[in-house]
Amino acid sequence: MSPGTRAAVLGDPATLAELHRVADVDSGLLLTDFAEFADITDPARPGHRLGETEVLFTGWGCPPLDAAALERMPRLRAVVHAAGSVKHHVTEACWERGLLVSSAAAANAVPVAEYTLAAILFANKRVLESAHLYRSTRGPIDLLSRYPGIGNYRRTVGLVGASLIGRRVLELLRPFDLRVLVHDPYADPAELEAMGAEPVPLDELLSRSDVVSLHAPALPQTRHLLDAPRLALMRDGATLVNTARGSLVDTAALTEELISGRLHAVLDHTEPEVLPGASPLFNLPNVLLTPHVAGSLGGELDRLAATAVEELERYALGLGFRHTVDPGRLAYSA
Repeated sequence: MSPGTRAAVLGDPATLAELHRVADVDSGLLLTDFAEFADITDPARPGHRLGETEVLFTGWGCPPLDAAALERMPRLRAVVHAAGSVKHHVTEACWERGLLVSSAAAANAVPVAEYTLAAILFANKRVLESAHLYRSTRGPIDLLSRYPGIGNYRRTVGLVGASLIGRRVLELLRPFDLRVLVHDPYADPAELEAMGAEPVPLDELLSRSDVVSLHAPALPQTRHLLDAPRLALMRDGATLVNTARGSLVDTAALTEELISGRLHAVLDHTEPEVLPGASPLFNLPNVLLTPHVAGSLGGELDRLAATAVEELERYALGLGFRHTVDPGRLAYSA
C-alpha cells in the first residue's frame, strides 16, 4: 500500500496490535514496488521477507500483482485487502495461481450508504434549496406555497444497482415511508422483492422516482448510463445522487439539466473527478458537490482495518474468508 494509506488505515495502535497478534508481520516493512524486492534468496535483503510471505495485507496504492510479482512470492496463498475494489492490483495471474482474496468492500459500503441515506432524506425535504433561499432572503419564507410537494412521506426512491452499497442503502431505507425501486440486470428479482424493493427496468425507474441514487460499477457498458435522453426521463424536480462513479453520467447533459433548474443533484463523484474551476455546478443552488467524502475517511478507516484483520485471523484459524472476492463477479462489479 502507499505510505499515506498505511498511516491512515493502520494508524490506530489497537488495530496494529491486533494485526501483530494474529500474524507474524513486519509492520515496518512497506512495499510500494515489487521490483525493489527482486532478491528473495539473501536473508539480509528485504526481498527475503517477500519470498516467505504467505498473505499480503494490501490497501490503496498497492502495485499490480502480475505474474512477475508473483514469481517473487512462491509461498503466497492469499491477499487481504483493507479497502474496497481489488481491480487495481489483483490481476488474472492471481486467479490463475488460485489465490484466495478478501476485500473490506462491505465495511467501506457502510459510510457510503449512510451518506446516501442522508442525501435522499435531505433531497426530499429540499434542504439544500431552502437553505440557499433562506440565506438570500434572510426573512420569512412561505414553505407550503414554495415547496408544495416537500417531504419524504410516500415519495419514490430509485436505486440503480443492487451492489453492496445499493443493498445497504435499501436496508437503511426500510424504516421510512418510501417506495423503493431497484434496477439491476444481474440481481434476482425475487430477492429484491423480499428486501422490500420493486425491481423495474431502468427507464421506468427514472420516470417514476423522486430521487435516483447510483450504485452501479464503472464498466464499459455503464459509461454514460444516464445520458441526455435518460436524464430527460427524470421527473421535473427530481434529484440525482451519485456516490458511485462519475463516468455513469454524461456530465455535459446533466449540467444542462441542472442549469435549467429542472433537476437537482447531490454529486460526490463527477467526471472529471475534479471539475474545472469554471464549472457552473459549483455555484448552482440546486447542486451539492462534495469532494469524494462518502467513502471511508478518518475514524471510519479503522473499520476497514478491523475488517481486514478479522479476515486474516479467520485465515490463520483455517476458516474461510467472510468477505471473499469472487472472480466470476468482477466483470460486472466494482
